[in-house]
Formats: sequence, C-alpha cells, structure tokens
Amino acid sequence: MNISRVDLNLLVYLDVLLRECNVTRAAEELGISQPAMSNSLRRLRDLFGDPILVRTSDGMTPTDRALELQPMVRKVLSAAEQAILPKTEFNPMESSRIFRIMASDYTESTLLPVLLRELRKQAPNIRLDIMTPSDVSFHDVERGKVDMVINRFDSLPQSFHQVHLWDDSFSCVMSSNNPVKDNWNLQSYLSSKHIWVSKTGMGVGVGMTPDDVQRLGWVDEALSKQGVKRDISLFTRHYQVALLLAEQDDLIVTIPSMSAKSIAGSDRVVILEPPFEIERMRLKMVWSPLLQHDPGHKWLRQLIKSVSVELLK
Repeated sequence: MNISRVDLNLLVYLDVLLRECNVTRAAEELGISQPAMSNSLRRLRDLFGDPILVRTSDGMTPTDRALELQPMVRKVLSAAEQAILPKTEFNPMESSRIFRIMASDYTESTLLPVLLRELRKQAPNIRLDIMTPSDVSFHDVERGKVDMVINRFDSLPQSFHQVHLWDDSFSCVMSSNNPVKDNWNLQSYLSSKHIWVSKTGMGVGVGMTPDDVQRLGWVDEALSKQGVKRDISLFTRHYQVALLLAEQDDLIVTIPSMSAKSIAGSDRVVILEPPFEIERMRLKMVWSPLLQHDPGHKWLRQLIKSVSVELLK
C-alpha cells in the first residue's frame, strides 16, 4: 500500500473511535456529523480489512485487530502532535494558565500548602483546579482533560507517564482520653473501634464492607496476614474527617504519617506507631503522553517533584 494514497486523518478518527467506542460521541469530540463519522468508520474498515468495532450486548466493542492498532496509532499521533507543537518558552512569571490536578485530600493537606507557597513566588498568576478522585476517570487523563493525577494506585494504564513522589509510613491517631494509649499493643488495637479511610485510584467510589479485605487496603491486609481483623465502625474517603472523628474517646484512625503530622501539635489527640507492620504507601504523579512535552506542564511537574523532595527533608 502506498502511504501517500492514505488519508491520514483516518488515524485521528480511529484513535477517537477506539477511546469512545461510540460513533455519536466520537463525532461530537471531533466536531463532525454522525453520518460523517459513520462514513469514516466504513473507510477504516476498508483500509484495514477489519470491522474495527462490532456491536455486542455491551455496546460497540473493538476487535482484536483494533486493540492491536490502538497503541501504534496513539504513538504515531503523539509524535505528530509533538512535531507541530510550537517551540515557545514557558514563562511562569507571566503565565495565567489553569492547571487541573486530581488529588485526594491526603495530597491536598501534605503537598498543596508547600506547592502554593512556591507558586506565589515563581508563578503568581497561575491557578490550580483541584479535582477529587471521583471527578476523574483514566479516560479523562488519557485525553489530557486533566493535567495530572497525584494519588496512590493499585494499577495504571501502561501508556501513562508517572513519577514517584514519596513513600509514607502509617500512624495511629486517637483521643488523648482514649485509655488504650496507656497499654498500647496489638490486643488493645484490636479491642478498639476504628475509622477506615482511603480513596485510591480514580472514578466513582463503591460501598465498602468489613469482610472485603483486599479492597480495604494495606492496613487490613497487614492484619489479615496475622489472622486478625479490626472492628471498623465508620468508612470515609476523607482524611481530614477521619482526623476530626479520631478526637472521640473510643475511636482510632490509622492513616499515612504525613497526614497525621498536620495535627501533631494538638493536645486533644495522641499519635502512636501501629503495633504491627504495615506496608508503606507510595504516592505517584501521573499524566497523559499527550502532555509529556508541553513546556508549561513540564515546568509544573518539575516544581511538584522539587516540592516533594523538600517535604521529605
């Protein structure tokens, strides 16, 4: 096949079709009519000799050939986008850009105060739009609608770029009036009522149950390895709420240590090391390959990384 005879715009259409798996949504994203999008799909089928998308009970589903093509097409388009990207310098002092970052409230309470301080010095007109994990999907990140996500993840799409920011241990926070603090061991930990707090990954959250150890996370997995489990009274996705409730006399919250440090000076609570070993959590910054070479994005990534190093000192 002579490549000069191929309409390379079809690769753009293919990329969007495979992301959306829906002709109507793909047409809307590209700003063309649905008949034009349907015609493009027919041309793609002729070009590759494959149905590309087939209708199933789950909707339009990519064929094996389409799934094989998807990373190759994305790589070609990413290279083309980089080739035509204007080579302009990014001036943070003059920029008024808005960066959209998905972050849990753990990240907000630990990273953001220092990051904002540096932004005021280096880029006073730049604004941040902080989104919660429930606001964002991997699809949004892939399309560059969200600049980056900062969280801990069980798994990530292979195409995403990522950098490790820091690891964190865990701490137990409880009321200064909680009697277990005077006889602190695994038995007293297990005899107490607990607050579960976590929000990993992205997307809309789902309900939790005390018996679903794998989904409960590192604290409960660590206990499970010892053949025991804690008595969870409350499930929450907000670290600051958990810290507030830890002031009640009969509750314990086990959270990442950097988050616990935010109330270290309070006389209403005490902070103790867990009476058992818990795997350290790993915080990552993740972004789309579409934004890898963007000068402003690159500048912000470097700033966040440097702020993370400062926090660990």
